Amino acid sequence: MSQDSPGIDLDTSLGYLLKEASSALRAAMEDVLRPLGMNITHYSCLELLAQRPGLSNSELARGAFVTRQTMNVLLQTLEHDGTVVRATDATVGRVVPVTLTEKGRADLARATAAVRGVEDRMVSGMTGPERTAAFRALRSMATALRGG
Repeated sequence: MSQDSPGIDLDTSLGYLLKEASSALRAAMEDVLRPLGMNITHYSCLELLAQRPGLSNSELARGAFVTRQTMNVLLQTLEHDGTVVRATDATVGRVVPVTLTEKGRADLARATAAVRGVEDRMVSGMTGPERTAAFRALRSMATALRGG
């Protein structure tokens, strides 16, 4: 980086490297999910519902890092495909819980295997302690940026 440039040195910027890794991870995940008829948001929605059954549209949107409107469109498609079912009545206020169907669980099992392969490839050059350190470092960064 030149002395005249007040910018960030991309060769040493942790934020830039993190974004590069994030973009590479996203592309690799999209590549393995596409043949399954999914994208990352679709997969994230199914994974969230498997681990936290009964989440609302808003909770799913937050967990998948998309807007409520985007999640609502996805849920309509998944409901039409028989992947999820939404309760007919709100349980609390206006919250309508969503759950996976058998088809949804089967779709998720295939996607999870594909995504696990990507994650395994991503950390294949790391030792166990390096993986643990990376996990802690990333968790710490996210917590710090959220003000916690």
